[in-house]
Amino acid sequence: MRNVERLTSVKSELLDIFMSMEVAEHEQRTRSAAQRNLRARRGIELHEEFKRLSQDIADLPEDDAEMH
Repeated sequence: MRNVERLTSVKSELLDIFMSMEVAEHEQRTRSAAQRNLRARRGIELHEEFKRLSQDIADLPEDDAEMH
């Protein structure tokens, strides 16, 4: 019986370790996905900002563009 209890204890510890590793991996994947989404969103924002600036510059009268 002593060996069975010890084996059960070891199995339980291994399961706890495995579950902890799974949780850590899931958290890392979640953080990585959040970072990718943030970079993508910022890239889209920068693209839109450059597009607006280009349009604003294109809308300037020729005389004002030469003065600056």
